[in-house]
Amino acid sequence: MTGVALCETRLGLSPSASNPVLPLLLLLPSRQPHLDGGRPVRIDGEIMTLLQGRRFIMRHGVDGLGLGEKLGSYPIAGVGGGLAQMARRVGVVLYVILIVCLVAITPPAAFAKGAVMTAVVFVLFGLMLAWRRLSAGFGLRRCYLYTDGLVVTNLFGGVQDAVAWSEVTVLNRMSGASLFMTFHRVEIARHGLRPLAFLALGLKPPLVDALVSQLAKNGIR
Repeated sequence: MTGVALCETRLGLSPSASNPVLPLLLLLPSRQPHLDGGRPVRIDGEIMTLLQGRRFIMRHGVDGLGLGEKLGSYPIAGVGGGLAQMARRVGVVLYVILIVCLVAITPPAAFAKGAVMTAVVFVLFGLMLAWRRLSAGFGLRRCYLYTDGLVVTNLFGGVQDAVAWSEVTVLNRMSGASLFMTFHRVEIARHGLRPLAFLALGLKPPLVDALVSQLAKNGIR
């Protein structure tokens, strides 16, 4: 697919502009098995033991990790979120093409067919807006920034990973913009642990600027 611009920052990758799904595949190796296997994670000198994989629930929520004052909550995405963005944009393009064809060709019951397709598009966008409000309200797939670190939640609102700034070695970023995908891929490298990676969808997501600013205050580039 032409028109894809991939910008890399300290990331030793050579993605192909003809493969828009490549940034999504880059997320797969970076999942955090150390949080799903009952291994301990050190945060500010304290050991937080994860009990039973994905059933682990923080008794005090994401604010109980001792990472300082909360600075903000931002939406993030994984492979599924990136594919959903692509599917949504492809659907809009197909909708526009079909409407143009209905106007140009004018088949039988063209108005009714156009009305049905328009209703379907509005319903889908309504569901998307509802999901955004739901995920923000219940903390689903969010990144919480704190003065001393960050917390990432999974699709069910549970803690997927927690990172203290003292553990971070480098921040790697890659962005892409095209007709079907607009994203920023963030990868946080840490001492002795696998990197934490996620997507921030959009051309200029607020999370990226807030994350870079907070890391810069802690001397991390």
